Amino acid sequence: MGLRTRVRASFVTGLLLVTPLAVTAFVLQFVFARVTAVLNPVVRAAGLRAYTANIEIVAQLLAAVVVALGIVCLGYLASRSVGQRLFGGFERAVRLVPFVRTVYFGVRQVSESLVERTAGYESVVLVEYPREGLYSLAFVTNRSPGSARETTGEALYNVFVPHSPNPTAGSLVLAPESDVYEIDMPVREGLRLLVTTGLSTDDVEELPEGVVE
Repeated sequence: MGLRTRVRASFVTGLLLVTPLAVTAFVLQFVFARVTAVLNPVVRAAGLRAYTANIEIVAQLLAAVVVALGIVCLGYLASRSVGQRLFGGFERAVRLVPFVRTVYFGVRQVSESLVERTAGYESVVLVEYPREGLYSLAFVTNRSPGSARETTGEALYNVFVPHSPNPTAGSLVLAPESDVYEIDMPVREGLRLLVTTGLSTDDVEELPEGVVE
């Protein structure tokens, strides 16, 4: 192996090791900035710095605990009959606002799918979209309406092709059964693959050919 080939292979191998660390650091920094932006108003409103000797990071941690407790209480209330009626009325009101209901229930469906394996989506499939020869990861949501089947003369599936990294947005296509390729992948893993823009691929065990010689 020549020196040039060895240097190139070592560089590519090192790049494959460094890139996930760099992306992870970037994501953590992004998440930390957004979380602190949410927590800082809580810190100011509750005057938490006065209880933490003006140490900002401790006040933010205390605010995170307060927010977590609030979410727990909200979840407990939602599981009770009173809370179910209250949130049921809230969701009925959300359904009356066209754009808001699209965003709200879209995000809720994805959130439920991340927690419950089969919530909202039936299976993960591949479809040739947006053109023949390119395969997109998609989810079967249901069988298409009878009117669509009568018009085309064949069985159709409602297939949602989500965007990456935001799976709450995407395109709904009515695909023939013969054009829907079901793959052995849980819904949760499919969503994780989309959110991470393909970085999370658990079944890839070997480096691409030519990376290590």
